[in-house]
Amino acid sequence: MNTAAAVAGIIKDSSSRILMTIRRFDPMAGKLDLPGGFVDMNETAEEALTREIKEELNLDIASLSYYTSIPNIYLFKDVTYNTLDLIYFCSVKNFKHIKASDDVSGYKFLNIDDIDTDNDVGLNSIKRIIRQLQN
Repeated sequence: MNTAAAVAGIIKDSSSRILMTIRRFDPMAGKLDLPGGFVDMNETAEEALTREIKEELNLDIASLSYYTSIPNIYLFKDVTYNTLDLIYFCSVKNFKHIKASDDVSGYKFLNIDDIDTDNDVGLNSIKRIIRQLQN
């Protein structure tokens, strides 16, 4: 079995709060997540993250820098995907036209220490990332 590539972005506002999305669909519908998704064929991780953030939040990336990678298991419609989640710090041009769309039902700006990874965050890899940032 091969591993699929996925991306997620850590975006902060001017108050250093983290932009968390709310998952629209299962797995983990209604839970907090970071914006991102799967890397498509013939697409770089950076292109995928730029595309996903535009699709999910209507935001344009100004810059991004690699942070870390975390293996994950993603169960979708009874199929188990082993993913390698590539995580980036991102800045956006502005938040003027932000809106939830695509796989996202909403979003919240949260102080990192106010995020309850045990109860509010859905995916294990995202829980691990948030915990790393909290330490």
